[in-house]
Amino acid sequence: MRAFAAMIIQKWQTLARIALTVAVLACGTCCREAVAVSTTSIPDFTKGDKIPEGAVHDWNLGPTGARGWMYSDQLVTTDARQILVTAVEKGSPADGVLQVGDVILGVNGKHFTYDPRTELGKAITFAESEAARGVLRLLRWRDGTTAEVSLKLQVLGTYSPTAPYNCVKSRRILDRGCEVLARRIMDPSYRPDAIVRSLNALALLASGKPQYLPLVRREAQWAANFSINSFQTWYYGYVMIFLAEYKLATGDGGVMPGLRRIALESARGQSIVGSWGHGFAGPDGRLQGYGMMNSPGIPLTIGLILARRAGVRDSSVDIAIQRSARLIRFYVGKGAVPYGDHHPWIETHEDNGKCGMAAVMFNLLGDKEAAEFFSWMSLASHGAERDCGHTGNFFNILWAMPAVALCGPHATGAWMEEFGAWYFDLARRWDGTFCHQGPPEMTNDKYAGWDCTGVYLLAYAMPLKRLFLTGKQPSVVQELKSDQARSIIADGRGWTNKDRNSFYDALSEEELLQRLTSWSPVVRERAALALARRLKSPPDMLVQMLESPRLEARYGACQALVHFKQAAAPAVPQLIKLLGHKDLWLRVKAAEALVAIGPPAKPALPILLERLSQGPSKEDPRGMEQRYLAYALFDSPRKLLGNSLDGLDRDAFYKAVRAGLRNEDGRARTVISSIYESLSEEDIRPLLPDIYRSIMDPAPSGIMFADGSRLAGLRVLAKYHVAEGMEACVKYAETQNAWGSETRTAELMKILVTYGADARPLIPRLEKLAERFEKGEPDFPFALSQQKAKAVREAIELIKNSRDLPPLVHLYR
Repeated sequence: MRAFAAMIIQKWQTLARIALTVAVLACGTCCREAVAVSTTSIPDFTKGDKIPEGAVHDWNLGPTGARGWMYSDQLVTTDARQILVTAVEKGSPADGVLQVGDVILGVNGKHFTYDPRTELGKAITFAESEAARGVLRLLRWRDGTTAEVSLKLQVLGTYSPTAPYNCVKSRRILDRGCEVLARRIMDPSYRPDAIVRSLNALALLASGKPQYLPLVRREAQWAANFSINSFQTWYYGYVMIFLAEYKLATGDGGVMPGLRRIALESARGQSIVGSWGHGFAGPDGRLQGYGMMNSPGIPLTIGLILARRAGVRDSSVDIAIQRSARLIRFYVGKGAVPYGDHHPWIETHEDNGKCGMAAVMFNLLGDKEAAEFFSWMSLASHGAERDCGHTGNFFNILWAMPAVALCGPHATGAWMEEFGAWYFDLARRWDGTFCHQGPPEMTNDKYAGWDCTGVYLLAYAMPLKRLFLTGKQPSVVQELKSDQARSIIADGRGWTNKDRNSFYDALSEEELLQRLTSWSPVVRERAALALARRLKSPPDMLVQMLESPRLEARYGACQALVHFKQAAAPAVPQLIKLLGHKDLWLRVKAAEALVAIGPPAKPALPILLERLSQGPSKEDPRGMEQRYLAYALFDSPRKLLGNSLDGLDRDAFYKAVRAGLRNEDGRARTVISSIYESLSEEDIRPLLPDIYRSIMDPAPSGIMFADGSRLAGLRVLAKYHVAEGMEACVKYAETQNAWGSETRTAELMKILVTYGADARPLIPRLEKLAERFEKGEPDFPFALSQQKAKAVREAIELIKNSRDLPPLVHLYR
């Protein structure tokens, strides 16, 4: 996982930069990282232009044996009209026909007109059919001359309407790929990344061919002995899936000690809320670094489920599965599984494969509702949605077919026709193996060079149903008919990172209102945005939808009203009624709409405060409604709550704040703490004990944002000279999460210094802390440790020389 290590090293920056980074990471896909308009002009290689400096991303050009570079901008290649040949393999179909420096201008006698990647991919798919007899026709420019040339590809046939099921071409690709992959694994120098290695071994196992079993057995022995001290969560999930699948497929009990060890380490390394991060949780059950990450967490859960089936029996495994499933199930019906403990992601139907992972996980658990929702989300994700992914789209491609296949053969065939056929064929090399293509970006792909053979072969192996990952357990999802599958696929059209609006803006008002009732939270959001862009105020039909018998219609209406803001004031009475609805998510959406409306929604404030004060319940064990209400009421700008308590029931306010400061989400606590500075001394004094407790008992989730609440609380305690704040400040510095601590330590010392000479009794502890930092800290940059030590040393001197003795206030005397 060198890619992940590089990513983490780059992120050891200031706390301010961390907060900015998480604003991006909270969403998870790299589509958020490419919103800036590119200033790079499109090169014309026929006029001597060069590849822009630093734009290193070229593409495998299918089974031609060539690679090529094409222009990409904001995660699309639709502006490109040329492919510059960057490599040609000796002995490949392209050898002798193409050479480095050639420019491919089109296919089948026509110039590229909309996207060279898609057009070339589709041309390859056609060329491999019996009708084309393996002939791929290209328009080649060389030295000022354009000519049509032909490459001879292997005839593999045509994808069936239910591909990869009942599909000769898919089976041929699987057989050839496994044959070459087996030879690659036999090479003594074979040492890929552990994730790649596990997936490649799984692909051979999924083929069901006995001749590969000795190789798979050797790989299983490697996996059973696998151990690592960093990024365990990323590795262990895939290694555990492979080991469990191997044991279940072969009955080989020799791997059980290794499988049990990895499973127990993983289960016991889960946080107390059911999540994992880049590594395992600390002794207190809280994650380190910047906290929860679902991308490694869901595969770990899948691995634990399979390990349990393979014979690993331990209560910690059962608890970990239950916690994780509860955590992820919250997103059913609400959006894609996000990066971490964040809002449901509703910009696209998939978030780097996590919906696919969730679909597989819930199918294994027999949860029909959850499996169906996430498999539909996966089916609706294709084209520009499927093409991206945070730090690369490796996982977005890996988990696509296992999830789509849960909807049945008509769904896989329709998805392949829409996207998979050309994309898969373009990724396949001329020897039958597969390359990681990455998202259409000039840079920023952490998986460049990864072998994706196992990823694609697992997709083609679905019809064999040899593994649980490839359909051995029957799907609990109702099989879709062809027209149903195509309808869901259509829900994913009309969006690219570069053009997010034009498709929906071209729809009629009636069509937009209809889309607000969609099963898809993403479709509802796109329609809501388009409607608000078009109209100055919500139409009557939109307000009427708040009383629809369909929950989806009510969700969509609330989503649209959010974007109309104060113009949606006529809907306030109906929205207030919805605050008492039995559906949690409808209550949340109604609250969001009311807060967006602003001052006209003031009558809702007492109800919102009351609901915030209620906290977790059997229906909502993680206090998710409370969390969203905290965001709605306290996050800036506070349109309903305002910056003072004038006219507000103070007891209701205090009750709500006290409850919110006990929420397990650090971000919720932090947004609540933003009101501290607006409160008078009289208003905030009743809350000081609760603020102190929220500092001493940090939130178990939302780790990266939890520090904001604790620092804000310490500033308040220092402002009013609360004695307990000194001890809390030093303890925080001693035990803090290393992530961002170089900036936080300096802030803590500034707070402590305001106590003046009263802080002198704590100097011995500060001396020890400075010495610890000066020696350097494990897994933390040495230079940043020295920066922390310097801040502590400076604080010691200021406290030693201070003559200030402000009168102290004690909370518990």
